[in-house]
Amino acid sequence: MSASTATAPHPKSLDDIRVDFPDAPSHVPKDRIVDLSWTMGGVPNDQVDPYEHMGWLAGQNIPRLLFNPPAAGGLGAIAGGSATGNWVVTHYEDIDRVYCDNEHFSNKGTAEFQRLIGETFPSIPLGLDPPEHTPYRMFLTQFLGPATITRVMEPMIREVLDEMIGEIEDKGEVDMAWDFARVFPVRIFMGMMGFPKEMFDDFLEWEWNILHSGSLEKMQWALRSVLDFLRGFIAEKEKNPDQFLTSSIVHGDIKGRKFTDDEKIGMVWFLWLGGLDTVAATIAQMFRRMALQPEIQTRLRDNPELINGAVEEFLRTQPILSSARRAIKDFEWHGVQVKAGDSFSCLNPAGNFDPARFENPREFDPTRKGNRHFTLVGGVHSCLGGHLARRELRLLLDEWFKRIPEFRAKPGSDTSVFPGLLSIRNLPLVWDVK
Repeated sequence: MSASTATAPHPKSLDDIRVDFPDAPSHVPKDRIVDLSWTMGGVPNDQVDPYEHMGWLAGQNIPRLLFNPPAAGGLGAIAGGSATGNWVVTHYEDIDRVYCDNEHFSNKGTAEFQRLIGETFPSIPLGLDPPEHTPYRMFLTQFLGPATITRVMEPMIREVLDEMIGEIEDKGEVDMAWDFARVFPVRIFMGMMGFPKEMFDDFLEWEWNILHSGSLEKMQWALRSVLDFLRGFIAEKEKNPDQFLTSSIVHGDIKGRKFTDDEKIGMVWFLWLGGLDTVAATIAQMFRRMALQPEIQTRLRDNPELINGAVEEFLRTQPILSSARRAIKDFEWHGVQVKAGDSFSCLNPAGNFDPARFENPREFDPTRKGNRHFTLVGGVHSCLGGHLARRELRLLLDEWFKRIPEFRAKPGSDTSVFPGLLSIRNLPLVWDVK
């Protein structure tokens, strides 16, 4: 297989990204084959809106199905991609169908990195389809719904915020990405699961190697490390139950049937994988946007009732992930033949800005109505931790604006961002101490 790369880092038309892919499946039209690797978060930029250069892919003149050759390295299939390439949907309406049409699209096997070391348990519930998926989702939702978060999690979130903001408010500066965004949501997650605080650095190192290293050897080392820890932790909770979520899973049941060992590790592993850096990336991009566009800060400080809507706009305008699905059966869509087993990628950084769905899509509008974006995915596999993520972001903004005056990027600092999960490694912010 040979596929050339895009000729410009921020292409503006299909002609800029069409590539030759001789090994494409025979049912894929040649004029739909394009290189979309530049939309996957690996190319940094310093725009105030770092996703702006992807929006044209949701335009009316763009074919409704594009095809992207496989990524180099061969690891993409583990995250739901394909070794033979994948269809890419970029329009809101089509993304919505892929996420919601369980008759034609499957999520089975998604994010099962554990297969790289020979593990066979599924990631639960993400890697399962309805109806198998449903009882696990219902079981976990009782611990992650709004009422439980208000009663159990919000006091912990406020306590952590009070401590962390208190440590920096009189200093007049912080590395918002490394010292705050990287730490805050992980502390909440670890507290929710009952994980020991001393595992913080190990967790982040393992997670980084699994999701971001691109090295099979490092991924396998990290996978063995985390799964050895989680199995040992599960065994300890079997003997010594407590009030935290890991213990609730270990001693839980569905209609009176206790969970198997594979079900226990499948759920705890899935929560571990999803709980460490998605909110961190969102926070870093959120504060970068406010530092570069201070009128957003001013508006939210003066109108705190807009914070809830602002969180949805930050999420919509910062779609850090594009999720994958797989076709279950042969069917025709938009005049193109789809085959069972074909992989699909939903390009959220295009769909979230589709002008057919969102009026003035590039405008940051905290009063936007019906803001049903795809940053937390959609359908039955919408983000299980979505309620918790929203609460963390809302409480963070509320407490931050009460205690920290207008902030800005530290002069001379690099404000470039990888528009995706990698996001921002360092973001030095400064403010005038009263």
